[in-house]
Amino acid sequence: MKHFLQFTDLTVDELAYVFTRASVIKRKFKAYEKHHTLADRTLAMIFEKASTRTRVSFEAGMYQMGGAVVHLTTGDSQLGRAEPIEDSAKVISRMVDLVMIRTFGQDKINSFAANSRVPVINGLTNEFHPCQILADLFTFIEHRGDTQHPLQCLHGKVVAWVGDGNNMANTWLQAADMLGFTVHLSTPSGYEVDPTIAGLRSPDSYKVFKDPMQACAGADLVTTDVWTSMGYESENAVRQEAFADWCVDSDMMAQAKSNALFMHCLPAHRGEEVAADVIDGPQSVVWDEAENRMHVQKALMEYLLLGKQ
Repeated sequence: MKHFLQFTDLTVDELAYVFTRASVIKRKFKAYEKHHTLADRTLAMIFEKASTRTRVSFEAGMYQMGGAVVHLTTGDSQLGRAEPIEDSAKVISRMVDLVMIRTFGQDKINSFAANSRVPVINGLTNEFHPCQILADLFTFIEHRGDTQHPLQCLHGKVVAWVGDGNNMANTWLQAADMLGFTVHLSTPSGYEVDPTIAGLRSPDSYKVFKDPMQACAGADLVTTDVWTSMGYESENAVRQEAFADWCVDSDMMAQAKSNALFMHCLPAHRGEEVAADVIDGPQSVVWDEAENRMHVQKALMEYLLLGKQ
């Protein structure tokens, strides 16, 4: 049994398989072909953090695979009434085939997985967002590579991360460390990435820049996130001031390669972390990126439950 609690839980070969399988599953979806490999399987979705894209992508994806979904929040279950997470895991995992959790600390999802009889997927924690990076990489492969040999187009590429040193940045570092590309990091002072969280094997997979313009120079992909992630709302005013020079605008995109893509995991605040003419412009692939959450997660769920098909 495998869990997907952070990006490094899959091997390079497994990641390549998931990307290739996602392409097959997406093609069938677009052609209205049934793909019910998870018939009679049930996914439990546990939300301690609210969500739009995570809920819709997992729920719709599981139904499209022929399975069923149970939706739980802390407000309508014992999870919000001080039941030990270990006990919740032991009970829930006896009744379903797969669990997705979107929560705060990584320690919670680790504890749940340690007591679960079924695979557990990280839908987001404060430390990591592995499903989003799966979708982002799959989107890059679709636009710049070959889904039959998905990892080849990533080697030697440069991803510019502009903004907060958050769960997305941590997961980008893990992906670069595994797959042979480089992340250019630019964050305001005090909001840097802690590479020890990502558990990197080598410091050669990333470079740090004080100037976001320099970070974007020669990049194949420029990506960012909101300045104030969920759970940090009390810091919003301070962050607005600190991040003022980290808005991805047309001048910043002009520093990247002429065919560079722009991504954002959404929701986005136009005029804050990204200019409207960038996110709505020709280099933006955010809508493909958002849809691809569903397709890569379908491939991931299928693999965790059934292995390679």
